Amino acid sequence: MTVIVDRERSEALAAWCAEMLSATDSEFEGAKRVAERLGAHWRGEDELAEIGFWTPDLGRGESPTLELFTAMDDVDLEAAETEASFRRERVEPVPSEDGEYHWVALSGVRPGTRSELGTLYWLRCEGEPIRDPVPYSLPFGAWGPVELYDVERLDAERADRGHFRSLAEGSDAGDEPPRIGPATSMLEVHPGTATEDGTLAGLAERIETIGGKLEAGEALTPAERAFAGYDAIQLMPVEPLTERASAPPRWEVVEGEGGAGDEDGSGVVAVHLRKPDQVNWGYDVVVSGFSAPNPAVLRSGRPDELVDLIATCHEFGVTVVFDVALGHADERGAELLPEPFVEGPGMYGLELEYRHPVVRALLLEMQRRKMDFGADGIRVDGAQDFTYWDDDREEAVHDDEFLAEMDRVVQAVAGVEYRPWMIYEDGRPWPREDWELASTYRTLIEAHPHAFQWSPVSFAHNTPALLTFWIGKWWRLEQVAERGGNWITGVANHDTVRRGTQMDTDVEFHQGNVNPYLGEELPEILDEAYDSAAATLLLHAFLPGVPMDFVHANARAPWGFVRDTDGEWNVKVVAEESRAIDWQVTPEAYLEEANFARLKRLGFESRGSLRRFLRALRAALDVTEYDPRSIATVLAAAEPPLSDREITGEFVERVADGWMADFHEFANLSNHTGGDEAWTAFSLSVREFRQERPWLRRDFGPEDRFEYARPADRRILFRGVRTSPDGAEELLFVANMEGSPEVVEPAALLGVPAEGWEPALSPPGVDVDSAGEPVTLGNAEGVAFVRER
Repeated sequence: MTVIVDRERSEALAAWCAEMLSATDSEFEGAKRVAERLGAHWRGEDELAEIGFWTPDLGRGESPTLELFTAMDDVDLEAAETEASFRRERVEPVPSEDGEYHWVALSGVRPGTRSELGTLYWLRCEGEPIRDPVPYSLPFGAWGPVELYDVERLDAERADRGHFRSLAEGSDAGDEPPRIGPATSMLEVHPGTATEDGTLAGLAERIETIGGKLEAGEALTPAERAFAGYDAIQLMPVEPLTERASAPPRWEVVEGEGGAGDEDGSGVVAVHLRKPDQVNWGYDVVVSGFSAPNPAVLRSGRPDELVDLIATCHEFGVTVVFDVALGHADERGAELLPEPFVEGPGMYGLELEYRHPVVRALLLEMQRRKMDFGADGIRVDGAQDFTYWDDDREEAVHDDEFLAEMDRVVQAVAGVEYRPWMIYEDGRPWPREDWELASTYRTLIEAHPHAFQWSPVSFAHNTPALLTFWIGKWWRLEQVAERGGNWITGVANHDTVRRGTQMDTDVEFHQGNVNPYLGEELPEILDEAYDSAAATLLLHAFLPGVPMDFVHANARAPWGFVRDTDGEWNVKVVAEESRAIDWQVTPEAYLEEANFARLKRLGFESRGSLRRFLRALRAALDVTEYDPRSIATVLAAAEPPLSDREITGEFVERVADGWMADFHEFANLSNHTGGDEAWTAFSLSVREFRQERPWLRRDFGPEDRFEYARPADRRILFRGVRTSPDGAEELLFVANMEGSPEVVEPAALLGVPAEGWEPALSPPGVDVDSAGEPVTLGNAEGVAFVRER
């Protein structure tokens, strides 16, 4: 099969592009129309592909070549490494009048499907390839060629078309596209560590097993309960990520027999393929390729896997929220993106140039294509980071109009248009020093009343393992009660648990700040802090908003800041995250044969020996400006020696790499399946209580109360009553959020009659029969009662 260029159609595409750019009132509006046709689109009715590139980095008159690779035989995309033969062909695209865009329509190419690898492509014009930033499939990572994919077939064959048809049936003719409403409660999941193989297919299998058991009335295991009781799942980012520059390439053309081919570079080439396999928490995106799923979490290497996961969730009444991180790019993103994308260095890597009309349009198009895989909701990561420099004001200004554009994007799935549930993480004026006092967490809710934001009990630096955390947050919890209906609540998420592991144990213990009532060992204290009965009852069974939990906290499994991006940067990250060994790893867990194998091979046979090395590494970091060789010199001078190996810069990097890989494996939920039967049953019952009472999401009404017992002497007692909007049910809640055990009489504590209250929720070990009888509540314990009116 030979590639044939349809010259007439290619020229028509270039002419259409010029027309769109000149026919609109603004360059941005024209760029939005053009962006929808950039990238590769398979036109099945005509058996050809249309491909468009934005090429601002090329000089006028430069003539790039489109290089295409079509596999000669089936390619095993599940293999860790393999070799395959590809037919390489090169064609010339048609430039737009100003040379800023290049277009081509061609036949003789193969669209990718669930069972077959499609033709791969990129643009070439001397040196590095020019990559398509808005693909649907990147089977070999962001540095590999893009795959032509048949997304129309993918959409037509999805198993959850009925889910989307129901959206259309529920809206009136002539209305704006329907907006998907909020969930009742939500679970945050990191796909790379949620199941044994860390793939979306593995996660779909887990959800299908749990859903099937629930439908059949079968009991769940403690490990399965960690996923249950929610009507929404928020996936941590599933975008292509940065890669170590020193790592072997995922796509490597082998020079040799048949490699040179014809005079124009066409011919058969052998390619060495490596399956992407990254250790990362998901936020080190390069932005280029954002619209495609991260191949490292695709068991099959096919984007169908993401659609299958979403369809499985929909089958069991669970909506899916994508975590969209477009507020920054990893530094290596500059190697892949057109130059106008990058404004300059920033806090998290690269700042993006949101004000450039084409960049702006392409970022929105990345969002649209990614969400068109079928997501119901979108969480905008770090919305406060979408800024631009204002020369007149001489300061960075929030680009709220771009955030509004993100809110206006319309999805089209299974023939149905809709707008997703919109969630912003926005803690402005973060990172200003007074942000914890100054942030309202409502800026974008006020601008978009249908939107949600992360609440002050969910954003960043929450550390419930410390004494007085709950009383210190009282003023924020009052805000949740009064106006938290459009907030995402919950104390456990990927960021807050990580912040918990960063606490300096020497300082906190010395100052008496760690809550000793939570447990005896630090890992136990941390687990209880982020998964306590009192917090679960408060947020799921009482306060407004949409409570969100983190599956690792539910499973009481370790979690940390894992991001293997490059050797030198890994040293810095591991040093800064070194306290995780205190908070997350017990001496017994370290000694288990399956855990920390790489570090043990480097000579760290015990947790104590590794802990001493990591503490010294952290101390050395401050005086060496992160240079591994300088750090090694400092560490090598320590007495007694920190290792029986020669400590060189290379050794320090190997330790950092070993920690990243070992901790990533240690955090996998398949290694933490021994949850307590009674405890996990209680936690699930609280979440089910919430699901049965969606009215709890609403702000407090005139009859609702939320107080704490004064004086706050040795314990912090939260208490409150709520009444359902129809007045049919009352809810009474009492919890000892932190402190020594207290005997309370719930009804008397709230000054309400004791008659008619039925015990609804109580954790293991707390026996309660009546709201009018005394009950002992230990640290982080609580009870809830209901009464019909």
